[in-house]
Amino acid sequence: MNALQVANYEGSLLPENKMIGKQILIVDDQEHLRELVQLCLEDLAGWNTLVAESGQECLEILKTERPNAILLDVSMPGMDGFAVYARLRSDPITRSIPVILLTARVLSSDTANFAEMGVAGVIPKPFEATALPGKVAEILGWND
Repeated sequence: MNALQVANYEGSLLPENKMIGKQILIVDDQEHLRELVQLCLEDLAGWNTLVAESGQECLEILKTERPNAILLDVSMPGMDGFAVYARLRSDPITRSIPVILLTARVLSSDTANFAEMGVAGVIPKPFEATALPGKVAEILGWND
């Protein structure tokens, strides 16, 4: 996908069982949000998930795991999502893993910056939980 996609929630139903077996790494410092995202991706899409509560934990997990994609919160204490993303892109092993940003910052200027960074897409917070798997699949081209 060449252009940055910002998720909207109209018509976001998943195709039947096309994405079983995918694994997503969820990185967010807010426990309730991690759990909600994990529940939606596992129960509604049938995907496997890994979770990290910090950027540092994300990088540790990626030393042994290779998820199909990463959902990355932008605003985290310590190492924020931008710093994590920069580290992912500087490593030849992780640079090809698609990253979707979860953020409350979705102004037009931010969207342009995110596109320049090369992220796969952006899902604005707050989001509709039941639509999340469909939006992730749409951004990653897993609907095809």
